[in-house]
Amino acid sequence: MTATDRSIELINVAAQAAADKLAHDIIAYDVSDVLSITDAFLLASAPNDRQVKSIVDEIEERLQKELGAKPVRREGERDGRWVLLDYVDIVVHVQHSEERVFYALERLWKDCPEMELPKDAVATRGKGAEYAAARAAEADGDLS
Repeated sequence: MTATDRSIELINVAAQAAADKLAHDIIAYDVSDVLSITDAFLLASAPNDRQVKSIVDEIEERLQKELGAKPVRREGERDGRWVLLDYVDIVVHVQHSEERVFYALERLWKDCPEMELPKDAVATRGKGAEYAAARAAEADGDLS
């Protein structure tokens, strides 16, 4: 079993929306062979709570506007550290960069096939590490 066309469409719109709001390290997995409750997971991260919320809002708005999709469940909104949007066909995880490293959801789903994403979303890979390195250098006073 593989992700449905509807799931792929939802993933692509959500990934592009996340990329447009400067999310880091956007990746999607087809989990349809191992889970019966959803077809795909989209993971994205941001360096601060405010940006996490902005990314989540953009994903929700675009999926509603372009595909008429509304989440059946939204969790984690209050803290802004990890927000989960459940669209039944897909589940979107937008995490603060620190949570992304700590929980490492990629390790859990690494055996599942990675899904193709829009170029803008793929271009975000490694941005979280770049941002963290820049912040560390800034904290050390080394801005070379």
